[in-house]
Order: sequence, then C-alpha cells, then structure tokens
Amino acid sequence: MDPTRDNPLIRIKAFFDGLGILTFFGVLLLLVLGIAAAFGLFRKGEDPEDVAGKIRYETKSEIDEAQAAVLTPEQISSAIEETGKTLAASKPVAIEKPEQLVPGSVTAIKIANAPADDYSAIDAAPADPAAPIDPAQMEIGKVQFLVCSACHGQNGEGGSIAPPLAGSEWVTGPISNLIKIQLRGLLGPITVAGVDYNFPAPMAAMAYQTDEQIAGVLTYIRNSFGNNAHAVKPEHVAAMRGEVGKPAATVEELTKP
Repeated sequence: MDPTRDNPLIRIKAFFDGLGILTFFGVLLLLVLGIAAAFGLFRKGEDPEDVAGKIRYETKSEIDEAQAAVLTPEQISSAIEETGKTLAASKPVAIEKPEQLVPGSVTAIKIANAPADDYSAIDAAPADPAAPIDPAQMEIGKVQFLVCSACHGQNGEGGSIAPPLAGSEWVTGPISNLIKIQLRGLLGPITVAGVDYNFPAPMAAMAYQTDEQIAGVLTYIRNSFGNNAHAVKPEHVAAMRGEVGKPAATVEELTKP
C-alpha cells in the first residue's frame, strides 16, 4: 500500500484542488450565461397568436380610421342594417358554371342522369371544309399535347394505357366525341382501326383546360400523325361545358364515326 494515501495533508490538498476546479467551471458557466443573456439568446420569442392578433388589430385600426374619414357613425350603422336586410332577403340562384356543382349533390346527380344533349350542330361540316388550319391554334395544341403524349405516345402511336391517335377514326370523326372525352374522360373498351382496346384505368378528364387549349389540342391531333380533319373551335368547347361533372363517357354515349 502507498503510505502517501494515508497522509492527511495530501487528502486536504486534493479536496481543495477539486473544490477549486468546481469553482472555476461554475464561474465559467456564469460568464457564458451572462454573455448569452446580454446578446438576447435566451429571450423568449413572441407567441405566434399574439403576433397575428397584433397584425389584425393594426389592420382593423387602419380600416376604422379610413372609414371614419369618409363616413359618419350613423352612415355606417345604416349601411350595416341595409346590408343585413339584403342578405336576409337573398335567394339561391342557378349555377353559372358546371364547376360550381357539389359532387354527389342532388343537382350533380340530376345533371349526370339527364338525357344526352344534341350536338349535331357542332358535328356539322364547316362552311369551308378545306379552310386552312390556323398555325397559332396548332402551336397551342402542340404544347397541350405534351400531357397527352405521356399515354398516347409522342407520335400518337398509343401505348400500354391508351389507344393510338394516328389513323384513329374517332380522332377525325365527330368533333363532339373528342370534346366529350376531353371534358369527362373515357371509360371502358373502344375499338380503334379495327383493334379492340380495354385499359385497366379510364382516361382522366381534362376539363381544367381552357376552351382555347382544348380546341387547340384537338385540332392538333386531328391534323397530325397522318390525320387530316377540320379544326375544332373554342366556341364548340364552350357549348359543351355542361358535360363537366358527369361520369366518364363510354363508347355507347359517343356518336359513331
């Protein structure tokens, strides 16, 4: 055994050495905390709700000041009363756009089950079947076709999930068929150029496109990949917007080409 370990002086020295080390680190920690506090590192941030509330109150104050500059309290009270009466007396109005329909609502179901509209005027041959195709419309269609090409192929050759557009009698046939498919999608089997196709998933509706975009892409496919047919006009698409919201179309609902 080491005799120095039983020396009381050595033990006392070790005790004070340890105490000195603890004191040193304690002072160092207090110094670090003091610096952090001086730079605001531990400052509690404002509650997000308080910040949002402050902005709302500031905005309200600005509105109140602007309002008070041009209106008296009596005028404001009168306006509130008149507005309340108008709202209370208001009545529901018919929808203006098919997109306003609530899916599954009574109105949506009624429209979905309504008899097919007559689109014979849209399918009628134009006054000049040989009229040249507007290059600008073809350019619009070319851009929109980038989406279609993912399924129908870059050259309209078709693929594993969509039939071909090249040489398709449906593409060069009645315009209303193409617009209906674009607005509602297509479900079920279809025969193209004598070949039967029945894909596992239906074509998705593209009703989000504008009338000009739909007319453009349909005109493009009707005059590309060896196809040749007269143009589709935006007004044709606009006339068929009532198809939006109906279930995916089937071949039985289309006009035979």
